Amino acid sequence: MADNFFGLTDTGRIRDNNEDAFVARQVFNKQWILASVIDGVGGYEGGEVAAEITKEEFLNSFTTLPSDPIRKMKEAIISSNERIYKEKLESGKNSSMACVVTLALVDVKNNKFYYAHVGDTRLYLYRDHSLIKVTRDQSFVGYLEDSGRISEEEAMRHPKRNEINKALGFDNQSILAEDYIETGESPFLPGDALLICSDGLSDMISSARISQVLEKKSSLEQKAAELIEAANEAGGKDNITVVLVQNNKKPLKQPASKPVLVKKKKVEPVISRNDMDESVEPVATTKHQTVASQVSNPGKRHNNILWILSILCLLFLSGFIWMWWSKNHFSGTPGEVVKKEKNVQEIRLQTFINASPGDTVELETGSKDHILYLTDTLWVNRPSLYLKGKNTILLRDSSSSNRVAIMVSPECRSLVIDSLTIDGFDIGISMTGKESLQLKGVKFKNCPINVAFRFSGTGDLKTVFRNATLSKDTTAQNSIH
Repeated sequence: MADNFFGLTDTGRIRDNNEDAFVARQVFNKQWILASVIDGVGGYEGGEVAAEITKEEFLNSFTTLPSDPIRKMKEAIISSNERIYKEKLESGKNSSMACVVTLALVDVKNNKFYYAHVGDTRLYLYRDHSLIKVTRDQSFVGYLEDSGRISEEEAMRHPKRNEINKALGFDNQSILAEDYIETGESPFLPGDALLICSDGLSDMISSARISQVLEKKSSLEQKAAELIEAANEAGGKDNITVVLVQNNKKPLKQPASKPVLVKKKKVEPVISRNDMDESVEPVATTKHQTVASQVSNPGKRHNNILWILSILCLLFLSGFIWMWWSKNHFSGTPGEVVKKEKNVQEIRLQTFINASPGDTVELETGSKDHILYLTDTLWVNRPSLYLKGKNTILLRDSSSSNRVAIMVSPECRSLVIDSLTIDGFDIGISMTGKESLQLKGVKFKNCPINVAFRFSGTGDLKTVFRNATLSKDTTAQNSIH
């Protein structure tokens, strides 16, 4: 394998066979990387067969560069599902075989990756010492964890953690539903790393422990081995599979530019008409001679001071007249800044966010264009929230000075935003970094910073996603998860 991707699988300490499979290889003339972890569903007969069918399908599907990578990945997953289901019907055995999968196509050259996901395998993005869980676990316990109802530690110990809602091979129709396969795309910047893993890793060690390993300067092979070793030391209750992909290009640094020295124009001497009649010989003037000349002519200096004082008096008088006129012609206090009042829709939305009895708040604009104009920042001050739009657009009011669309407080442990476009803000979403953030079908337009971290005490912003693009909808090319 090349030095920027590596895959490794291990049986673990409890099971006798390995139902996991993985793909880690270069595709499309070695310009892209195909990475996947496939987990034969534990406890179901034939999970190993389902995983091998899916792996074979993936290896055969990505031979030429597709115009739409996400659509191609969905087609490969749907085809795998059909083959597994057909095998169950024709063989008459392995009637319950199924598998879960996370698949990624990585375009390192153009700093981008695409993904598709079904089940509880996971895709993580590691950037700037931060580990971001990209995919959602499609399981009951995963929902509890993602919504903030239970902690990561509680989810790892939950008795139902292995029960899943979606998988390949369950039937031949469900996978065709629009929301069955989770998909998306995102920038993959120099220095970034992707981790795809089976639940044999994520159920055994915490995200903090994973970060400790990924932060090291060791090779991807060493990191993969250390992750598997840590999972085995924690119990090794399931098969463990890890695939790592790294953007090993050096981060671009802005070259330091030397300050440009701006020279003042040399002032040409003013010569009167009478002087022009005479033959004047140019005389070199030194700095000392110039100063001496200025000091020796106090009358000229006195006239200059009078001119300056006269101008200052006129300016003062003009300002006084303007203030008097403004006071008598404008209502309100002089200098008062009139803040743009919130519109009814955003007041209603903020009220629902603050006081809704459930965790889900649906965005209803009541307009055909689905636009909700924001004059002020939306605050999320509750433990968990699922903000669901209907292709809603949060658009910054042109007369507003508001810079941030959504501000997430430290009180919020879990935030999920679905089917929403954020347009025209300096910062789309601002958070402290302690929250679990999941975005589905969310687009950012005209936002220099999509998602930013705030570090308490400094007020600094650390960008997590710039021009991020992850999408649930294959037609949405500029969205984030």
